[in-house]
Amino acid sequence: MSTEVRLVVAIDFGTTSSGYAFAHKEIPQNIIVQSDWGVINSFKVPTVIQYEDDSYTKVKSWGFPALAEKPTSQNKAKNSSKPIELFKLHLVESLKEKPFLPKGLNFKDVIRDFMKELGDHIEESLNRHWKSIDFYKNVLIVLTVPAEFDDKAIAIYRECVVNAGLLKDKYSNNLKFTTESEASAIYCLNYATKVGHILTPGASFMVVDCGKSTVDLTTRELLEDERLSEITDRTGDFCGSSSIDQAFLNIVEEKVGKSAIESVKNDHYFQFQYFVEEFCKEVKIPFTGVNDETGTLDLESSLPAIKKYIRGEEKNRMEEEEWLINLSFEDIKNMFDPVIDKIIHLIRGQLDKNEKGCSAIFLTGEFSESKYLQARIREEFGEIIFVPPHPSTSVMVGGVLYGLQERIVY
Repeated sequence: MSTEVRLVVAIDFGTTSSGYAFAHKEIPQNIIVQSDWGVINSFKVPTVIQYEDDSYTKVKSWGFPALAEKPTSQNKAKNSSKPIELFKLHLVESLKEKPFLPKGLNFKDVIRDFMKELGDHIEESLNRHWKSIDFYKNVLIVLTVPAEFDDKAIAIYRECVVNAGLLKDKYSNNLKFTTESEASAIYCLNYATKVGHILTPGASFMVVDCGKSTVDLTTRELLEDERLSEITDRTGDFCGSSSIDQAFLNIVEEKVGKSAIESVKNDHYFQFQYFVEEFCKEVKIPFTGVNDETGTLDLESSLPAIKKYIRGEEKNRMEEEEWLINLSFEDIKNMFDPVIDKIIHLIRGQLDKNEKGCSAIFLTGEFSESKYLQARIREEFGEIIFVPPHPSTSVMVGGVLYGLQERIVY
């Protein structure tokens, strides 16, 4: 390990979204989470990539531009090819059904190309903050990985990162791995100390990582030497925030017909994703469950291509309703409640397994940004619930803390 390292960069390469954070060793308390992606401000970008053509040799776009496109008079009738998503799952060997990849495209190449785009963004960002940084000499990269990644998956991931140009060569020592759950736990401990809830050796705490697809729970004990020990089996389920998106689409399907939804998703994928993003921005994210909140989505402005697929009674009804999808307070609440009920059940299951009791429960992950989710969980479990200011950044910030605390930055 070179003593020339000055910066730690943690990369959270996620199944559906990715991001990074960084800090300089001389000001370790100032951890910067990247939020400016040019087209939109967000702590993460979609883990999505699109190529110029079927040769898959040149990247056309990645992140937000590769996933959703606002309909305009120029593009609303255009039949765009689908971007490539979920390619990270090809690293999970135990997964029987892998996500679709176009013929002739190797998943390693897709990961390499995405990581190259992300790596270029990281290097540009670091250079804006510190002009004299030598990326290969002065930067330690911490990659956070799922707990289920085996040695083979980590080796392939490392190979992709090397081929993407984030390391000088395959022998570089400027790379460290930690699990997402460990990074999240380190972040939560750091946050607890900041707010005065100091955990002492022997205390146990739970991290409930509420992501887009899944919710994962771990319970750990703080040991005498400040190491962390898992004291229960990890549990989880597919009850992340995308379950709410699907519940919304089920309502839309009832209004316009299943075939219309399937057709517009296949033929106008960018528009379809823009429509879902509009729901998230206008309805899902702001929902608190406190007031009599309602929502309205305009199909003519956010998903105009669907009109040509709607026939018969559905068409007549949508014309009468002026192509508006109106959501009542109960509609929205009923999207959330079954999903949150599952999460509450998972938390109770973890608590039942922990004979020592739990000093704190931390909510992390993208879905934990939801005010309604936070309120429901607090209502069930009271004062031991802690929600950091930006739960979706827990893995990235924890990854930076891991790199700084491992005494590998001198």
